[in-house]
Amino acid sequence: MNIAYALPWRNPDRGTLARRAAAEAARRIVEGDLPAGELLRESDLAEATGISRTPAREAMLQLERWGLVRLLPKKGALVTTVTPRERRELIAVRTMLEASAGAALLSRPDAIPALAEELAELLSQQRAAATAQDPLAFAAADLDFHLALIAAADNSVVAGICEDLGPRFARLTAAVLDERSGTMPALLAEHEELAALLTAGDPAAFAERLRAHVEDAYELDGGAR
Repeated sequence: MNIAYALPWRNPDRGTLARRAAAEAARRIVEGDLPAGELLRESDLAEATGISRTPAREAMLQLERWGLVRLLPKKGALVTTVTPRERRELIAVRTMLEASAGAALLSRPDAIPALAEELAELLSQQRAAATAQDPLAFAAADLDFHLALIAAADNSVVAGICEDLGPRFARLTAAVLDERSGTMPALLAEHEELAALLTAGDPAAFAERLRAHVEDAYELDGGAR
């Protein structure tokens, strides 16, 4: 599984005109160029991406399927916000997928060295982003780190789930890192610990540490935010 496919804007030449237009709009939503509450019209999307109204309409439907907008009849699409419930539900799904992948990986020890190398590169990117105080870059590397763990399961069904949820995962991660940019060094240290536990072959400790890491990073205790 190529984790890049979980974020559609990383593959600008992939798919139909409508999907490519949706991918570009999704990137702008995740990065905050199209903030929550913004009204996106078919004509605006068509003009911005150089496509006709028909694929623009299809792109709006794709954005709705990704959970990034809510269609308003005869008006366009309203960029949605991440609700506390959505935050809890998305992280519950992601944690389950990661813990399962971590356990599955330990039955394939030959795959661990390649994953360890990939995680080391992503940790390096996170260090650079933390040093530069760049929450958006850190969020991208943070999400890649977690998607790499999920990808280790080498499960095509899981890959499909990640591709469908990738834009929502990305928006949530970017929003949280924007809120809590001062926690980047602490999050980096926790990622380093998770990578070490996985490489050491300790699935129980990895699953428990992952759960604690997610609950702290996304402030899930008590349903916060």
